[in-house]
Amino acid sequence: MKIAEKIVEYLETMPESAQAEVLDFVEYLQSKQAHEGRDDEWSRVSLETAMRGIEEEPSPYSVEDIKERF
Repeated sequence: MKIAEKIVEYLETMPESAQAEVLDFVEYLQSKQAHEGRDDEWSRVSLETAMRGIEEEPSPYSVEDIKERF
């Protein structure tokens, strides 16, 4: 028996409110799968945007500020 057939078999025994929950979950999984590839791209673009121009900024710290003192 295929997985889809087994799922349908279970669904037929469930009340309609439970079937609606299953449908919501399936739609969530489908949405999640569709967005998986885009999340990495969004993170990369967000980081690039946040860091844009930071290389040209002068550092507020000197070498003396970061030396360890005992």
